[in-house]
Formats: sequence, structure tokens, C-alpha cells
Amino acid sequence: MHGMRAWIGAIRPKTLGASLCPVAMGAALAQHDGAFAWTPVLAALAGACLLQVASNLANDLFDGVRGTDSGPRIGPARAVASGTISPRAMAIALACTLALAAIPAAYLTVHAGVAFAIIGVLGAASAVAYTAGPAPLAYVGLGDPFVFAFFGPVAVAGTRAACDGTWSAEAAFLGIAPGAIGVCLLATNNLRDRVGDAKAGKRTSVVRFGERFGRALITTCQGAAIAVPLAATAMFGLPAAPALVTAVLAAAFLPLGVAVVRGRDGAALNGTLAGFGALLYAYGLVFACALALSRGAAAP
Repeated sequence: MHGMRAWIGAIRPKTLGASLCPVAMGAALAQHDGAFAWTPVLAALAGACLLQVASNLANDLFDGVRGTDSGPRIGPARAVASGTISPRAMAIALACTLALAAIPAAYLTVHAGVAFAIIGVLGAASAVAYTAGPAPLAYVGLGDPFVFAFFGPVAVAGTRAACDGTWSAEAAFLGIAPGAIGVCLLATNNLRDRVGDAKAGKRTSVVRFGERFGRALITTCQGAAIAVPLAATAMFGLPAAPALVTAVLAAAFLPLGVAVVRGRDGAALNGTLAGFGALLYAYGLVFACALALSRGAAAP
């Protein structure tokens, strides 16, 4: 049981809303356009989740090998750094996860176009390069753009395109919202761990640009999650009801950002992380349900 808990911890299921949210939004947009199909949507969800799990496993493995997660931690203990899972076992799990991720990528390539092969290759490479190689993304302050792009516009527009091959500007624009919430999650993690990261040479954006930058980034991204669906109504004709409901949901989580601006720090940020994780799950599901209901209400 102890080993099972370690593997679950390495997978980090509480963060998987970063995959579910944009896929749910893209699927809802496909359904609204009359293009929804279960198999490609499920393939997109499987691919997104597997790539995120691969990134989490790679993070645990390479940070553990580098010694970044050694010593006292404010956040949860990491499996490789704590010795609960060996580097070899974690490397095997990482390789198997990447191999599994190739299956939905291959299906989507055949079904909806070569763009999905490119996304799959880039996603897999970035998942490993996030903490591996001579210049890991997370160690040079590029983790935030990676998370924003792959779990934001790329994931929402990609899920929409998975259904019928149509790449939608509306889907890409709406993808700014889940990408921004994903950055909130990452930046909160980096804010909490900034002292240890700096000592280990992990120059996240918070380490590079400072604590005030990290706090401002979190609140700015949270504001984007509120504003984007409202802007999409004016720009693309998104029905007002799902836009308003989703914006209100994001606004309900504003106390998280306010607490960060007021200086919440250390272990107290663990609760903030959980809150942003919950927002990711809720945001995608609420948007999808509200958009489906609005389409049903508009039908003759």
C-alpha cells in the first residue's frame, strides 16, 4: 500500500484537471458545432492525460536525480527523492507512459490529420525536456509558457479539431482560460518552493523574476480566466449564458488570488494549489454543461 500511494503521488491526480478542463471545453465546442464524436474526444483526453502523467513522472525522476527535491520540503514528498521509488523503476514507468501516449496520437493522426502527430511528438519531447536535458524548461523559467500552450489553446483547439479536422480560432482563444489557470497552479507551486528551487539551481520564473512577479502572474492569469469567456461572446458569438456562468465560477475563486497578493506563503499555499486544481476541474465541466444546455435551449 505504501508503494501504491507513492505511485499515485508521483502521478499527481489532483493536477489532472489541467488535461480534463481543455478537453471538456473543446468537446463542448465540437458538440455545439454539430461535430462531436466520442472516440476522437476520448482519444484526445487519453493523450492529454498520458502526456501530463509523463511530465509528472519525469519531473519526479529528474528532479530526484538532480537532488532538487532533497532535504526538507514544504510540499508533498517526491517518490524518487525520498527513495520510495527507484530511479530505474520511475524511468521504466515514464517510458511506458510515453509509449501508451503514442496510441491515441496515432489514431488522431489517421482520423484528423498530421497535426496530431506533430503535437504528440512535441508534447512527449516537452514532457521530458521539462526537467531533463542540459537546459530543462522548468530550470530556465520556460515552464509557464509550456503549460499555458499545451494545456490551453493547443488542447482546446486540438480537441475541437479531433472531431472533424476543423481548427477553430474560437477554440484557441477560449483555450487561453484553462492555460491561464494551469499557470496559476504552476506559479503557486513555484512560489511555494522558490527558496529550495533557488538553492538547487532551478530557475523557475518566480526564482528568475522574483516573488512579486510570481504573485502578479497568478492574479493576472486568474483574471484572464474570468475575462476570456466574456470576450469570446463579443468576438465569436459564444452564447452569453455559458460565458457568464463560467466567468462567475472563476470569480468565485478570486479569494485564492487575493490571499496570494496579500502574502500567503509557505505551507499555506498547499491549500491554494488544491483550490486552483479544483477550479480547473470545475471550469471545464461547467463550461461544457452550460454550452450544451444553451444549444438545447436554442434548438427549435
